[in-house]
Amino acid sequence: MELNLQRPLLFFDIESTGLDIPTESIIELCFVKVFPGNPDPKVKTWKIKPWDYENNKQRPVSPEASAINGITDDMLTGCPRFIDVAPEIVEWLRGSDLAGFNAAKFDLPLLVEEIERVKDCIKNPKALEADKQKAQEMLSAIEIDLHEPVMVDVQNIYHAMEPRNLKAAYRFYCRKELDNAHSAEADTLATYEVLKGQLDMYRELKNDISSMGAFAGKKYVDFSGRLIYDDSGLKDPSHILINFGKHKDKSAREVFEKEPSYFTWVENGSFPLDTKAQFARIRKELEAEKSGPASQEALNGLKEKWSGDTLF
Repeated sequence: MELNLQRPLLFFDIESTGLDIPTESIIELCFVKVFPGNPDPKVKTWKIKPWDYENNKQRPVSPEASAINGITDDMLTGCPRFIDVAPEIVEWLRGSDLAGFNAAKFDLPLLVEEIERVKDCIKNPKALEADKQKAQEMLSAIEIDLHEPVMVDVQNIYHAMEPRNLKAAYRFYCRKELDNAHSAEADTLATYEVLKGQLDMYRELKNDISSMGAFAGKKYVDFSGRLIYDDSGLKDPSHILINFGKHKDKSAREVFEKEPSYFTWVENGSFPLDTKAQFARIRKELEAEKSGPASQEALNGLKEKWSGDTLF
């Protein structure tokens, strides 16, 4: 069954130097973009030199990652860095909903992390001083909010129906064997075929991107899932829950009121940049509440206090 699309759907897969999002980099990225009314996708794959911008050197691929994806350091030395291809990557992303296999927890957060690193690099005073106009043009070219698109994680649908992995999903839904698994392009194209096979098999699965995106389960505030919304559907800090560590399941508001230094700890710690940004946003919102106009109760109290009296 072909996909019923209202706007383009971009399937993507990432191979990386390792699994720790704040300290790892993308080394291979594939996009498969499907357009409404056209079942033939556009495909683009990048090999990317993993770059440590702070130390200005190539980041090594961990032996564990290399053993899985078959990519070694020497294979990447002549490739562009993420900063060199970021505008093209963002242009592919723009205006599309997103889909991937287990992409909501790792691929998407790492992609956002790479984009944020590029922004930080461009905003460096030395970079702006060297060519302010070029820096501003680059920032405009890569500005995108990846919280806005619907994210269809094909693995979540699969695990809800048939809990296994991509290779088994491809065999089950497509009746074929997946050759060249852990190649970004092979995995991304297979994910596209698996989603179409799921629509053919499950009548209860609506051919609608918003409906398929609902299989994502918990609604995450940040891409790494350190903050989640509760079941109320409200987005106030009282209904945003910490989803890790000693404050797990407490509301962001409660934690901020009792231990505001916790927010500072997160913002200065080894967390993904998007996680830090969401904590900072919530902190700013709660601080604004505190420093906002006096409450009506306080105003009424002042009125009663000075009623009938003069100040001098």
